[in-house]
Amino acid sequence: MQLIRSINNFPYGLVKNGCILTIGAFDGLHLGHQCLLENVIKKSLESGLPSVVMSFEPTPGEFFSQDKPPARLMRFREKYQALKKLGIDIFFCPRFDEKVQNLEADDFIRQLLIQKLNLKYLVIGDDFHFARNRSGNYKQLKKVKELLEFEIKKISSIIVNDKRTSSTLIRGLLDRGKLTEASHFLGKPYQMSGRVIVGNQLGRELGYPTANINIQRLQSALMGIFAVKVHGISSNPLDAVASLGIRPTFYEGKKPLLEVHIFNFNKDIYGRYIDIDFISKIRDEIKFNSADALIEQMHKDAIDAKKILSA
Repeated sequence: MQLIRSINNFPYGLVKNGCILTIGAFDGLHLGHQCLLENVIKKSLESGLPSVVMSFEPTPGEFFSQDKPPARLMRFREKYQALKKLGIDIFFCPRFDEKVQNLEADDFIRQLLIQKLNLKYLVIGDDFHFARNRSGNYKQLKKVKELLEFEIKKISSIIVNDKRTSSTLIRGLLDRGKLTEASHFLGKPYQMSGRVIVGNQLGRELGYPTANINIQRLQSALMGIFAVKVHGISSNPLDAVASLGIRPTFYEGKKPLLEVHIFNFNKDIYGRYIDIDFISKIRDEIKFNSADALIEQMHKDAIDAKKILSA
């Protein structure tokens, strides 16, 4: 998969015969996103034209809410890896700035979709809006599709348990600790990925050595203590208990850190890139009055996690 980050330097040769395109933030790659991408890939294979996912960094939601942006379900690398795994040919992810923000809908279509991407087939969701003040929509695209010689397919939202699948819904479920319900909309357990970094060895001193993962987020969609499964260091997923938070007992930092204690495991995995599936929330993160009180609770958390993961 080719990653292209610049609008001005988009290599037109890649799409000289046209492309099959979808546009969106694709945060979390939930069931609705998966349906869009499946349609793009299918049409790409049928037509012989490259499949293209167009997104923006920062996301429009982050750009317009810089003081308190919505927590990301996926950081950029995770999204890139997921799209690559699905078989997308081109990930076009330019910077969202004031110039893009102020593009009128007609200019967005003609300058970006037609002149840059040579659009031949567009797949969108039923709530798709674009351009300045979200003024562009399906109706406007439909008006110009014959003149500009492209086709368009609108995909209905995926409904699960009478609820429309969306990243906003999933963030709310994760925030409330409803991981099983969130997985129904994601089509899989919620996952975070990251590289194991050197920590301060506090977990080892407390009897619970942890793999510390810098999640590269200022905010997290979920916080607390969790039963998890770890992928990437064994042929099978490994059971573990994880803490995701600001560690209030000893540090009370501002940036969340993910600490994972893998059961019956003592190998050196510094520098390894691992994936963590969040299976169930055990409790919220709280501040303890002493190290002994924290250790006692960690014993209980480990027992609870083992019970959950063995069920």
